[in-house]
Amino acid sequence: MRKLLIGRRLFVGTAVALPAVLLPAALPMAGAAPARPHLAALVTVKDIRRHLAALQEIADYNGGNRAAGRAGYTMSVRYVTGRLRKAGLVPLVQKFTFPYWRERSHAVFARMAPSKASYKRETDFVTLAFSGSGDVTAPVTAVDIPAKGEGTSGCQAGDFRGFKRGSIALIQRGTCSFVVKATRARAAGASAVVIFNKPGEKGPLHGTLSKPYAFPVIGPSHKVGADLVKAARKGGLRLRVKTDTAHGKRSSENVIAETRVGRADNVVVVGAHLDSVPAGPGINDNGTGAATLLAIAGQIGKLGRSGLRNRVRFAWWGAEEEGLQGSEHYVRSLSAAQRRRIALNLNFDMLGSPNGRRGVYDGDHSTGTGTRAPAGSGAIERMFHQYFKSRRLPVAESQFDGRSDYGPFIERGIPAGGIDTGAEGLKTAAEAKAFGGRAGKEYDPCYHAKCDRLKNVDLKLLDGNADGVAYVLEHLARTTAAVNGGSGLDRVRVPTYEPLRLGPYLLR
Repeated sequence: MRKLLIGRRLFVGTAVALPAVLLPAALPMAGAAPARPHLAALVTVKDIRRHLAALQEIADYNGGNRAAGRAGYTMSVRYVTGRLRKAGLVPLVQKFTFPYWRERSHAVFARMAPSKASYKRETDFVTLAFSGSGDVTAPVTAVDIPAKGEGTSGCQAGDFRGFKRGSIALIQRGTCSFVVKATRARAAGASAVVIFNKPGEKGPLHGTLSKPYAFPVIGPSHKVGADLVKAARKGGLRLRVKTDTAHGKRSSENVIAETRVGRADNVVVVGAHLDSVPAGPGINDNGTGAATLLAIAGQIGKLGRSGLRNRVRFAWWGAEEEGLQGSEHYVRSLSAAQRRRIALNLNFDMLGSPNGRRGVYDGDHSTGTGTRAPAGSGAIERMFHQYFKSRRLPVAESQFDGRSDYGPFIERGIPAGGIDTGAEGLKTAAEAKAFGGRAGKEYDPCYHAKCDRLKNVDLKLLDGNADGVAYVLEHLARTTAAVNGGSGLDRVRVPTYEPLRLGPYLLR
């Protein structure tokens, strides 16, 4: 368990004293030192937008994307390192290789019996990254499909009891990774795997298997999958699944930069992925996270030594869209002693979805869904909740589902937290009431698409989120306890944030 105290002391009882970092900037008394600026006041949406425009221009001049292993990503790395040097930081470019995958020709997905129908690529289904090649026509077996909700379809070996070898496995997304589902299906003798989206998710299942497979794996929408389950239970359902793919090795880079001052044994790692998908420039996903961190990195030195008692390590991860390759390489490359010096990880992936909601990662597992994060993650969640409450801004719970770069950290027992604003999921009626926008529509209609450009970003939502990122990061940078001492994050009463005392910049 990583240990970290909040402020100089534990907060006990019902009365909570605000530490100095939470007090408003005030006019100094005669002879007093000037008040230290708040990081949230220093970081502006104007700066963030300027970085987003630069990333958009890079994509426009390099084939329309900033995907790992391609020219647009190389130029994105050069841009980030140049801005970091201008801010007085020393960037480290960490090179690594990763398995790449592409489709050589369009996939085919069709119902052959008892009636015939063809499904449309991108609208009804997609090929999962690292699917193998094959042309399979075979009977279908539905694997432990729940009557409602996510369920654990395909997650246990027992789900495949009685599975007929050579048939196509029909599985619903949920609970465990795509890799686990595909691996168990293959072990049971499946000739192809169809993993359809879970209830409440619109559109096909975009996902990655993170390693090459030798048979077809595709991801239909929930609507298509649910219709196929009904047909399979009636009997006689046969499908055709055809994929034509290639895979190999490519190289990419992470960009790492660390503050010069602060405790080296109590490091706060804050990261965002820098790459886009090949289909588009990736300005919301994840230019918004990358640009926000770049704007914060440009201002953090103004906090001075008193504001940076712990070191802050910024990271722009490469090849996230290829299966968290950059963050996984980074964490794997650390020694056990180096990992112990990391107090926690903050991750920011999509901060300005145009129909978004403000989702704070569920560090205390209060929703009972997703992965249970390591001890300490709950306190990070509370910091974000209390900050946004102080600004009278609504929040929602966002589960740790393994889809972003916090994954390799929590797998090694490092506490994590952060914000996201939604991807291909559908906004609920309750969320539309709380955040505005349209219920029943995707949080980001341009997710993983060509239209994910600067116009696809809700700058007002991004502005408020960036303030929260900067504020919580500053607070964690000022904590004083060692990783191996103190009471642990989850046992600490986090301070109460009061909006009227935090200064007028919080009300914009």
